[in-house]
Amino acid sequence: MRRRARRTALAALLLAAGATACLTGCRSGQGDTSSGDTTRSAWSTASAASAQSASASPSASTPTPTPKEPFTGLTGAQISERALKATTEARSLRMSGTVPDEESGGTIKIDIALDRRGDCAGTMGMNGQGEAELIKTGDTLYLKYDERFLRAQSKGEPQADTEALVSLLAGRWTKMSAGGADAKEMAGFCDLDKLLEDAGDSNDGTPTTVTRGKATTVDGTPAFTLYETDGSERNTVYVATEGKPYLLRFESGSKQEPGALSFTGYDEPVPAESPSGEVLDLDGLDGMTT
Repeated sequence: MRRRARRTALAALLLAAGATACLTGCRSGQGDTSSGDTTRSAWSTASAASAQSASASPSASTPTPTPKEPFTGLTGAQISERALKATTEARSLRMSGTVPDEESGGTIKIDIALDRRGDCAGTMGMNGQGEAELIKTGDTLYLKYDERFLRAQSKGEPQADTEALVSLLAGRWTKMSAGGADAKEMAGFCDLDKLLEDAGDSNDGTPTTVTRGKATTVDGTPAFTLYETDGSERNTVYVATEGKPYLLRFESGSKQEPGALSFTGYDEPVPAESPSGEVLDLDGLDGMTT
């Protein structure tokens, strides 16, 4: 059981790293330059029309200046590079959304905050079948599963084993050494240094075109849209336009690997605190097989 749950979390975090990596090694093509020129041309036309209207009507009030377009003069690839740099330099961030799980063919829902110290805190669920909470602080990994999650992950196991597992673990915090065999891989992916390093090094040389979109907002935060095209697939990326150009959201255009992830909480403290109350020490249970 613990092994299945670990693979689920790993898949989620790996795919999240892959989403961040969409900003890596992107190259602008002819469509990129065209897109940028079209966007700038639209703003220029609007500004010219406003000025012409004012001059034609002497008594008209001074027109409101046209807002400056974000990232003026930059290609999609150049914006992408700035976003990659800002994102990979973050000390902490929070990922939330849905990603596909190749192993099960289902969908993983995650909401995890993590930092460069290797601490993390959040939740994960599979196909809407329950939820698991996880916290890693220092050298200890804490996990708490709800009953639906345990039953879903135990499908196919003997009924007696499932009932025993639910009775022991449901709604109860457990802990284990983050360096132990059952937790080492999962704990490793709570390390933001490793996740962002993988994202920054994931360019495989595949030609990818990044084109400019338009200004918008993501959950109330001013953003700029980029479109990443790779063959017949087109992913959508949203980059912050105020402050550092952090990656705000990634939406997959792949039918095989659909999903979307939001990135928030940059450089904010991760709420990774040891649970209060009774905690079951799994490392201290001899002969437990789940």
